[in-house]
Amino acid sequence: MGTEVCSNNGARRGPRPRQANLPVYFYSNSSGNVRSFAHRLERPVYDIGQRAVRTSVPETNYVLIMPLYAMSDPAADAMPKSLRRFMRSPLTRRRLLGVMSSGESRFDESHQAACRELARCFHRPVLFEFDMQGTRWDVVIARAILAELDDAAWDAGVLTREPASTVLSLAPGVRQT
Repeated sequence: MGTEVCSNNGARRGPRPRQANLPVYFYSNSSGNVRSFAHRLERPVYDIGQRAVRTSVPETNYVLIMPLYAMSDPAADAMPKSLRRFMRSPLTRRRLLGVMSSGESRFDESHQAACRELARCFHRPVLFEFDMQGTRWDVVIARAILAELDDAAWDAGVLTREPASTVLSLAPGVRQT
């Protein structure tokens, strides 16, 4: 943020308003580690565990946060079914900017397996990996990464000045978590 910048089409845009943030979609297992981390990022978050969110298509670019899977069996399918359902839509896949993941580094090569598989399959970057529910420093780092993405999306004209709740119109009955 700061001075005016030139967008891709040459139009001048002012600094990004504070409320213009890319949303985070997350899938959390029963531990709740990912849910806890997502809520500490101070931006719109949507729980893929909710059927209405899982069956909707994001109306803007977004970042996905997901937990570790396939801890002990590298041959096992590391992708949760709910997450597979959410990623079925070509538009949902196209709007994905990158993936962050929670895991346990003590699991060696299977640490962050699902995150890396999803990123590889959809040709998106792994933006950040953190242990368990993340430390306060992990949250600071993730916020900084997301702020850079927000600024880039604002410069490209993807974000608007409207609050995220009006930018995202998900399926009826979906509530922002």
